[in-house]
Amino acid sequence: MRKVGIGVIGCGMIAHTYLENLAKRFGVIKIVGVADLIEEKAKWASERYGAKIMTNEEIYECPEIEIVVNLTNVWSHYEVTRAALEHGKHVYSEKMIAENFDRAKELYDLAEEKGVMFACAPDTFLGGGYQTCRKLIDDGFIGVPFAVNATIIRSYLPSGPAPALNNVLVDGGTIPYDMGGYYIHALQQMFGPVRRVAGFSKNTPKYWSNPANPKYGEKLDIRSSNIVVTSLEFECGVLGTLTAGDIGVMSMAEIPGIWVYGTEGTLFCPDPNTFGGPVKLLKPGAENFVEMPMTHGYHGDERSFNFGGQQEQDFMIRMWEKSRRGVGVADMAWSIVNERPARISNEMGLHTIEILHGVDVCTETGKVYEMTTRNPRPVALRAGFMGNDCEAVFDDKWDENIDTTPWWCK
Repeated sequence: MRKVGIGVIGCGMIAHTYLENLAKRFGVIKIVGVADLIEEKAKWASERYGAKIMTNEEIYECPEIEIVVNLTNVWSHYEVTRAALEHGKHVYSEKMIAENFDRAKELYDLAEEKGVMFACAPDTFLGGGYQTCRKLIDDGFIGVPFAVNATIIRSYLPSGPAPALNNVLVDGGTIPYDMGGYYIHALQQMFGPVRRVAGFSKNTPKYWSNPANPKYGEKLDIRSSNIVVTSLEFECGVLGTLTAGDIGVMSMAEIPGIWVYGTEGTLFCPDPNTFGGPVKLLKPGAENFVEMPMTHGYHGDERSFNFGGQQEQDFMIRMWEKSRRGVGVADMAWSIVNERPARISNEMGLHTIEILHGVDVCTETGKVYEMTTRNPRPVALRAGFMGNDCEAVFDDKWDENIDTTPWWCK
């Protein structure tokens, strides 16, 4: 089987699960090189996965590398991605694709000019949980869907003792951007593009909270909106809401997820920050939701806890064993092999960040925001591929004109 060479830039925490999956779960991928500003991190990745330690420039110029996987901090995404695109590389980037919509559009235009693929995480919607949800909706289990509600509320503060740069302190790093992408990508894969956005956003003050920090008590310089409440009008006719904020408390007794309402049932879709379930269905006349079996593979599960010590080690084991981050890179690699479009299109990440940009515009103008970008609904994965043959699900082919419009719109 032809292998597609990749270069990974950024070997921090999230790279652990990416590298483990890319090295061991996908035969189509060869990890050629790794790079990180911190030598120890690059050395760890090199020794564990047999990749060459390289500089960013060496990765950009290496003819064996076709895809650059950008796992750097959010404030470095634009520069790293731009350099890779200018060298004619396909790019898979962690979310968001840039700090704001204008810079994201620059990168999108450059990718189109160079004729390369530019995908943005998250890829969790390619996991078994949301592919099962997509199949249930497309097979008519809830009739015609008409409404969807998505909510993500959690605390998000740089609470350590050092005044280090943190995602929350840069453009595009607050929860609506950091976590909102999981929800918006999941919504796009179920219902397709958004036509209009209406809503409100706020930038609520926060303060350094750790008494050991020399900045303790000082106001945080938060540049992006950290609370958004928005209404979404999808082209397919579904109306939705998205609430995202990072000043509340997330109860672990409360499972995050997305609720889809249809004329013949209600579907509970799982936390889009995971790849698995539960997927639950409520039909008319039933007293309770019924948990549905997974129809697709890649349904691992993980949560982003960081306890330290043995618990942190246990978390890393769960991340390696159960996370499926990297399936988007695998799909991109197979798209190169089979000369087809990737499921995470150039437009997907751009459409996501424009939705959040649109909420800010609504807040400033008091008017409904008309979307300028459009991302067709991704092609669904074939059902039934489980266990060791999971990767075969990506060995398919279609042209860019394939019609993925939901059946209830036709």
